[in-house]
Amino acid sequence: MNVPVEMRTEAGALILVWPDGLSQRLPLASLRRACPCAGCRRARMNGNISGDMSDCSGDIAHENLALTGIVPMGYGVQLAFSDGHDRGIFPWAWLERFAATAV
Repeated sequence: MNVPVEMRTEAGALILVWPDGLSQRLPLASLRRACPCAGCRRARMNGNISGDMSDCSGDIAHENLALTGIVPMGYGVQLAFSDGHDRGIFPWAWLERFAATAV
């Protein structure tokens, strides 16, 4: 399992630095829209990607999100967003493949 050696936030993004030196800039709004928690996955499967997501609170299209918490969970990281949503645990392998934009 590949685990980042550094995590930081800057200008609406989560920056991950991997052991091989590759840096990823992951936009927070994109991460929030792709939240892997059961409520958000259910809302996406029901076609409710934006708007009223009762199990997935907050305006997930909001581009000015911030992170209010970053909690490593062994196999991934739990991200708490400024819209109050904090149920998603993002696996490291998933993050490594997600929006792999070098910075």
